[in-house]
Amino acid sequence: MEKKIFELDFRGRKLVVEHGEMAKQANGAVLVRYGDTVVLSTAVVSKQANLLSDFFPLMVLYQEKLYSVGKIPGGFIKREGRPTENATLAARMIDRPMRPLFPENFRNEVQIVNTVLSVDQDNSPELTALFGSSLATSISCIPFEGPIAGVKVGRVNGEFVLNPTAAQLDESDIDLTVAGTKEAINMVESSAKEVDEESMLEALMFAHEAIKELVKFQEEIIAEIGSEKMEYDVLEITDELKEEISSLAKDKLDKALRIKDKLEKYETIDKIKEEVVDKYREEYEDKLKKEEYDELITKVKLVLEKIEYEIFRRIVVKEHTRADGRKMTEIRPLSTDIDILPRTHGSALFTRGQTQSLSVTTLGALGEHQILDGLSLEAEKRFMLHYNFPAFSVGETGRYGAPGRREVGHGALGEKALLQVIPSEEEFPYTIRVVSEILESNGSSSQASICAGCMSLMAAGVPIKAPVAGIAMGLITDGDDYTILTDIQGMEDHLGDMDFKVAGTKDGICALQMDIKIKGITKQILKEALAQAKKARLEILAVMAKQIKEPRKEVSKYAPKTMTFTINPLKIKDVIGKGGEMITKIICDASNVTSVTDINAVKVDLEDDGRVIIYHTDQDIINKTADMIKDIVREVEDGKIYTAKVVKIEEFGCFVQLWPGCEGLVHISQLAKERVKKTEDVVKLGDEILVKAIGTDKKGRLNFSRKEALK
Repeated sequence: MEKKIFELDFRGRKLVVEHGEMAKQANGAVLVRYGDTVVLSTAVVSKQANLLSDFFPLMVLYQEKLYSVGKIPGGFIKREGRPTENATLAARMIDRPMRPLFPENFRNEVQIVNTVLSVDQDNSPELTALFGSSLATSISCIPFEGPIAGVKVGRVNGEFVLNPTAAQLDESDIDLTVAGTKEAINMVESSAKEVDEESMLEALMFAHEAIKELVKFQEEIIAEIGSEKMEYDVLEITDELKEEISSLAKDKLDKALRIKDKLEKYETIDKIKEEVVDKYREEYEDKLKKEEYDELITKVKLVLEKIEYEIFRRIVVKEHTRADGRKMTEIRPLSTDIDILPRTHGSALFTRGQTQSLSVTTLGALGEHQILDGLSLEAEKRFMLHYNFPAFSVGETGRYGAPGRREVGHGALGEKALLQVIPSEEEFPYTIRVVSEILESNGSSSQASICAGCMSLMAAGVPIKAPVAGIAMGLITDGDDYTILTDIQGMEDHLGDMDFKVAGTKDGICALQMDIKIKGITKQILKEALAQAKKARLEILAVMAKQIKEPRKEVSKYAPKTMTFTINPLKIKDVIGKGGEMITKIICDASNVTSVTDINAVKVDLEDDGRVIIYHTDQDIINKTADMIKDIVREVEDGKIYTAKVVKIEEFGCFVQLWPGCEGLVHISQLAKERVKKTEDVVKLGDEILVKAIGTDKKGRLNFSRKEALK
């Protein structure tokens, strides 16, 4: 296969695609270079389809190789292990805009693998992988209604910046990632510093113009090296079977879909479907071969789902009636509570309809931050939001264990939203962890986590800049008609076309996420959804304010108190001592414990810039620790008189201690005005005497004079 190279000057940066040299046995493979970032993207499709499957088996992987940034993995194994949180989120970001563009009836397994080979921090490997994934799939035999592309948008000094550098992102008030086709946007992910809706809409449109350029470049490459698309097997369902099933279930499903209670509705729908399936089981189980029988039952289930889908859309778009009887812009009943858990540092319960989050805030020392072993420049994280979705929250049994991709994604969205209002390390020197336990779910549990998480932060005494709330918007289309829904519930998400989550303060947007199941949405729909979301967000913030209006002035009595002061950075080594002896002694003596690992031991963080941060629930222990550290780093001033304690007697004089860790010599000639024959004639062990600092000797040891002090 001949190697071919394609180049594009994309807004001042070179984008290079190489094909034909690497991974030639994959159905599609491209090496994409964006600056010094290099990603190998491959796409492979299975030869056989599982026609009895009820979903499209697509797997998108984003593999971070630490050699790409010149790192050796940490830990004992010294090789890459399970995906980092960033890798999981990157894979989701690629999956979300691509999945809706595969044919609905396609059931061959597809695996898209992105291997990150080299990383230039100013040229996003995630966006490079998104571009490569689309192109590798588009040039392959895999049926795909792309291509797509993605870009990042920042705003520095009021001007939009495309694919900002790391330095520009630090100054930007928007961090927006957008993906889409040349026709429309179909994925959005953003964090922002309280940005207004109009600016966010402008940023989205700015992004789409750049996406069109990248899609055009892909189309030129596809035209030259693209493969013919494969033929694939599908389940053929006759009109006769559709009409037969419709006559059995349509009217019943129509009534069931109008039941307001979630569990009753789902139980009724499941019962109707099971009755229809049972009818075909009884009639055909003994008449058909197993393969033919299994195929028939699958067809029956697919037709029932299609009927449910069509009825639901008609009810919403044509009749303007929602599944639970609400108006299109109406939020489900809200309730809030705080201080649910007496011993935690902060807790809050937020309930919206049948969705409920219990969020708990924990405060820890700065040294308890999360260490990140990934490709980014960021090495640690002091604010975390973790999201847990147990099966009981939807009344089911299920898998329990490590969080899945969905849980990681929902937690990351909540973290983005609340991070915008978290105080700086200088303002509030704590590591902060919020955990959202979803206790009940019927749509938009990630946004409930933001609301509950915000209240738990305020209850914990974290001085956030402003309260944050979140809401999820939905979209139902029927031909050219569409309806935007506020506060979507589970069925509206499952059977709808869009899940558009917006979180922010009263002044602006803090986080944004959009996923759609259709090919794209227009600027007008985005504008309406943002306006509707703002109105809902303000309603929720008003309800939260009735429960807790602002952060508490003090942290919980069970949370560690803190004291911060600064010492000379050169003195840090003195505080630590040889092999950590001094800091260990300070911690144990101040806390009255025998080990620094004792649960009651004071925590001390020593920062490189000289900051000392002390944590403990007992203020007296904090004060004692601070005094001991200050004694060590306190510097003796020449010519100043001090009260000192005699700690050692020698023939040539005595050693005195001004404070713990500060000792010096009073030579026998400096003990008195008159000549002294014997040290003990003037001082004894344990005596407290006045001494004057008179400098240091050749070895840097402090010298004092009692004789000068007496003058």
